[in-house]
Amino acid sequence: MKLRERISWLFENVQKSLFPHLDECFESPLTEQEKRLVGILGILEVEKHIPKKASRQRFGRKLLERESIARAFVAKEVYRHGRTIDMIRNLRSTGNLRRICGFGGACDIPSESTFSRAFAEFAESGFGKRIHDALIKEWLSGELLGHISRDSTAITGREKAVKTIKVPRKKRKRGRPAKGERREAAVEKRLCRQVSQSAEEAVSELPVLCDRGVKMNAKGFRTSWNGYKLHLDTNDAGLPISALVTSASLHDSQVAIPLMKLSSSKVSYCYDLMDAAYDARLIDEVSRSLGHVPIIDRNPRRKEVVPMAPHQAERYKERSVAERANSRLKEDFGASNVMVRGHAKVTQHLMFGVITLFADQLIRLIG
Repeated sequence: MKLRERISWLFENVQKSLFPHLDECFESPLTEQEKRLVGILGILEVEKHIPKKASRQRFGRKLLERESIARAFVAKEVYRHGRTIDMIRNLRSTGNLRRICGFGGACDIPSESTFSRAFAEFAESGFGKRIHDALIKEWLSGELLGHISRDSTAITGREKAVKTIKVPRKKRKRGRPAKGERREAAVEKRLCRQVSQSAEEAVSELPVLCDRGVKMNAKGFRTSWNGYKLHLDTNDAGLPISALVTSASLHDSQVAIPLMKLSSSKVSYCYDLMDAAYDARLIDEVSRSLGHVPIIDRNPRRKEVVPMAPHQAERYKERSVAERANSRLKEDFGASNVMVRGHAKVTQHLMFGVITLFADQLIRLIG
């Protein structure tokens, strides 16, 4: 069954059987926002991915249900709550929302500190990544995708940037080495290493500490921020396929090959669309070796640029989907309001937004 047909079949059943039943169970009819949340939670099925250690504790004080807390964090993204305490207040005041998340009464809602501990558990266990991988497998396995659009976006952090220590380079002597002289081999560049590395090995070498990033905006002005970068692969339907969070100072080109290998292991697709930041010979070669056709905007590098062929330029227009996905993550799903610290927690916060965007975009496909 094709993707659009599967989604239409799912929501036809949800609207005909589930929503009327829910209206009977709740004290007041569901609002459109609450129905949207029910649809998103139905797609995500976060309960299936709760770490067993958290949900099944044999000794000591019994942990509160992590399933309901996970659903509440998804609701936080849907309702655009900036802070956890705002989400808790909404849960206490709205009976329908409380029951959708799985809490019986207002007295059953955990404290803010309990939510924070649960969030730390989710971050440590890679909870968001597991859900995202399961979504890709469930909805896109067996599908042939046209384009993967690759881009990054700045993520402002709430922590101090680490101080970068520049190691001075040793000047090498000119000419051939003297007889018996031994010189240190030149350090292999990261892009060269990534060609032969697996996706996991390449990702493990990427810097992830909070630091200062600088880039040119669309108007040609230089902007800077403290924090991280979110690197995202997006398909033509606006569904995020792969996501990586790195230090803000890392150049986009250093993440292209790991992202290519990650996305290729999840889905089958034809074209890699990238802007001029990814214009490198090795990136082009790896894309072709994986069976894709790279369409990369050329970086002038003080030289005259040969324009794209008309058919490539037409395909390159599809890359705007990456910018729309980054925009939605920031405006609708919390990527512009990171309140946690540390790479693991920042990644988990962003992954809650990524999986919510995935589910919401599926719903939009039948709209």
